[in-house]
Amino acid sequence: MTGHPVPGLPAPGRRNLITDVAGLRVGNAEDAAVRSGCTVLLPDRPAVMAVDQRGGAPGTRETDSLDPANFLESFHALVLSGGSVFGLGAADGVTAALSAAGTGIAIGGAPMAVPVVPSAILFDLGNGGDKAWGVEPPYRRLGMAALAKAGGDFALGNAGAGFGAICGRLKGGLGSASVVVDGIEVGALVADNAVGSALMPESPVFWSHALEWQGEFGGRKPGPEEAARPPAYDLPADGKIVMGGHTTIAVVATNVALTKAQAKRFAMMAQDGLARALRPSHTPFDGDTVFAVSTGAVPLDGPPALAIARLGHLAADCLARAVARGVYEAESLGGVPSYRERWAL
Repeated sequence: MTGHPVPGLPAPGRRNLITDVAGLRVGNAEDAAVRSGCTVLLPDRPAVMAVDQRGGAPGTRETDSLDPANFLESFHALVLSGGSVFGLGAADGVTAALSAAGTGIAIGGAPMAVPVVPSAILFDLGNGGDKAWGVEPPYRRLGMAALAKAGGDFALGNAGAGFGAICGRLKGGLGSASVVVDGIEVGALVADNAVGSALMPESPVFWSHALEWQGEFGGRKPGPEEAARPPAYDLPADGKIVMGGHTTIAVVATNVALTKAQAKRFAMMAQDGLARALRPSHTPFDGDTVFAVSTGAVPLDGPPALAIARLGHLAADCLARAVARGVYEAESLGGVPSYRERWAL
């Protein structure tokens, strides 16, 4: 997609996916009848992780372990899932499968490996689909299925945690993007399920249009009409926000070696990517959560604070691109139009 990178100039990696960060794999699994799914990010070896949470309605697991003040230094997988609180069970399946494969840490003489698998969920319970699962929600098996599919290439749009997502008034989806510069690799993965919109009002132009690379989400730029409009927020006026979708969950990753505290700052800066791509973002109705992952393959280059500032800037722009790609690649589902259907593209 990118040709030959120019030294010193950032460009997307070969896949333009988070798996352009060497040592990371991603797997998706969906249940079309339920209209939901999950996504697993799997590092080849335990990785440093952190999290930044800014929405008003989060749903998470194991995020306290990611606090730099706490003991654990590295983690075994990340799970993004639909299903609201039921979707937290996807991490149960991933944890069990990793432990059975011998992946995890030894704790207190326990007879099995103990993986630590943070996760976050989005709300897609109001999108139709067969949610009558009784006492056995599908997410444990979906987590195991997504883990089994983990690889370098994966689908976007109606895939994984983005399968049943809704973004504003359009179908949301799973998005990803990457950027590489001078041996530094940064990638983003996101499930777009925001209350806010990824588009300028009454326009096919993405808020993040200025960051687009090589037409990766359609190449539409604002014309005189968009330029003349004041900023606006496309929120439902009837108060039925809960019936749509809410919560955008994401991961940013790098091959640069970071401590947990440095990874925390990396995640915090990356959250600005959501604000660049979605308006409004971080609302009381969203559980916006961004995880950070460091594979530690290359050292920090230069003064740490300056290096992390650079990484965070790259991650924020990368995440904004990933948001737009998730909406652009989505397909209509359950009466919710896709971007391309809405704009007859």
